[in-house]
Amino acid sequence: MTAISERRRILVGGQWTTPVSSGLLGVVDPATEELLASAPDCGAADVDAAVAAARAAFDSGVWSDRPVAERLEVLAPLAGSYAAGVDDLSRLVTAEMGSPATFSSLAQAAAPAHMVTTLLELAAQHPWEERRPSATGGTTVVRRVPVGVVAAITPWNIPQVVIVAKVLPALVAGCSVVLKPAPETPFDAYWFVELLEDLGLPSGVVNLVPGGPDTGRALAVHPGVDKIAFTGSTAAGREIALACAPRFARVSLELGGKSAAVVLDDADPARTAAGLRFASFLNSGQACAAQTRVLVPRSRRSEFVDALVAEVESLVVGDPTDPVTEVGPMVTSRQRDRVAGYVELGLAEGARVVAGGPGRPDGPERGWFVRPTLFDGVDPGMRVAREEIFGPVLCVLDYDTVDDAVRIANDSPYGLAGSVWTADRARGLEVAGRVRAGTLGVNHYGADFASPFGGFKASGLGREYGPEGLDEFVEFQSIGLLG
Repeated sequence: MTAISERRRILVGGQWTTPVSSGLLGVVDPATEELLASAPDCGAADVDAAVAAARAAFDSGVWSDRPVAERLEVLAPLAGSYAAGVDDLSRLVTAEMGSPATFSSLAQAAAPAHMVTTLLELAAQHPWEERRPSATGGTTVVRRVPVGVVAAITPWNIPQVVIVAKVLPALVAGCSVVLKPAPETPFDAYWFVELLEDLGLPSGVVNLVPGGPDTGRALAVHPGVDKIAFTGSTAAGREIALACAPRFARVSLELGGKSAAVVLDDADPARTAAGLRFASFLNSGQACAAQTRVLVPRSRRSEFVDALVAEVESLVVGDPTDPVTEVGPMVTSRQRDRVAGYVELGLAEGARVVAGGPGRPDGPERGWFVRPTLFDGVDPGMRVAREEIFGPVLCVLDYDTVDDAVRIANDSPYGLAGSVWTADRARGLEVAGRVRAGTLGVNHYGADFASPFGGFKASGLGREYGPEGLDEFVEFQSIGLLG
């Protein structure tokens, strides 16, 4: 049983109102292919109303002019109310997008709950105003002031992590927000916004407009929006950046990845493969930071491939509500077809399937499932080695020297994440520092909510999490004092 129910209203200016648009988003359970419920698909008129409400709230100063300490006092109860609802939230996200229950409990619910606490603690220590000695005499006051009206456009794969990472820092900074969740996962956004409602925020500070790509485009070009905070595909991010450029709207983009796991020659094959079981297949491979290129030393390639094959073949695929399931369905039939198409493409390019392959996995008779697949014999120039697949598909590439490994890892349009696997942590740190990616791990991969997360190159602009994530929602203002 899930907490999902029909939604017909949107939050605009502190009121739950009927949208102008009559369109609906039907959310389908990816494991059963059954319609769960529907939510509004907002149009341009609804976006106009939400932005106007956010603009009026911001310009009035009812929230933006409050001292940060007062804003934090209002937001503080969110940590407790969020933590109290994590079980319901976990089940809700699993129903919406098929994330395996164990992963949902950890990453879709407990992790954003932890993020709420972390961000509020960091915000309380943040230097919102500093006094610095001026280079020309006197004192300069450096203030962090809110950027204005923020449009938060969020994805379906880890919906609450991204919603919290955008909306909460924006609110702490004093911004007003219009939230547009992904059309595949609108219901957890309602859950979060209702928690914010209970805090007694001023009307118009938070607004909710579910919708598809056209809703996002209306927000991206809207003259009343000062900043777009977007997570999604690189193609959509490029479109948003172009839409923001003419009016110099601020933009932060967390985009795609094709992350490399660099396995050094002293690594243990079994331990490395066990670590990559999570790092490469988390959220059924539907993760921008998944370690999908595994670079192994040619001299030990067969050892590492054999260990990886054993892990991939033992992955449990099936009902995402079952706690033993490790790989659930793809979020939509379109995504299933995309991933299956890449498996066929890899074979056509000459890569060898050593685990998994085309076709449905054994077991599930319904749902948008694909077989977890491991390719060997992959050339760095193959499309399966260069393009983001966003599913449980892993490529093994071999190298001769560490310099070769670093070159291959960096030979990518992306630069989001990566990892290094080795018996020598100091050596791992040195190699990790040579990889052009925003977040890396040595002998693991995982994000730290107290530290910046984001990518180089086509993986995006800006950072989330940590103090750096707070600064994405401010403008810096310097005021000089003489005498």
